[in-house]
Amino acid sequence: MKPVLVVVMGISGVGKSAVGHAVADRAGVPYADGDDYHPKANIEKMSAGQALTDEDRWPWLELIGQWLADHDATGGVVSCSALRRVYREVLTQHAPRTVFLHLVGDHALIQSRMEARDHFMPVSLLESQEATLEPLEADENGVVFDVTETPDRIAAAFLVWLRSQEDRHE
Repeated sequence: MKPVLVVVMGISGVGKSAVGHAVADRAGVPYADGDDYHPKANIEKMSAGQALTDEDRWPWLELIGQWLADHDATGGVVSCSALRRVYREVLTQHAPRTVFLHLVGDHALIQSRMEARDHFMPVSLLESQEATLEPLEADENGVVFDVTETPDRIAAAFLVWLRSQEDRHE
């Protein structure tokens, strides 16, 4: 069995980083925060309350896809919004065995989380993130978890789910 290769996805404020760290720690693989791969121009744009365009996102997604490809043999977990299916396809073109852990939560909860943190992504972009999101579909390699549970519980449940998927395909 190969080590896990996971993208923790969802809109800003769902807890991708916290869950990503928890999954990586439990699985014993490296973790990378997708935000660290944004060029300065993207950070400045979002900080100013402007939503990114596809053109802004393509180079960023390519870098994250390359990170996944570089960690295919050893495993790894990366947080990345991966809001649209076409974005997820860019990632899986680099690393076909990538599994998506899609975090979801209701608007009020996510808004309160965003208001309580210090991050470049302003609350004013929450609705644009929600509008852009194309939820993970049944034919994509992944699973959806509600963020009302703790990051550690989500990570544990995800790894149980992942093992059950591997058992089914052996």
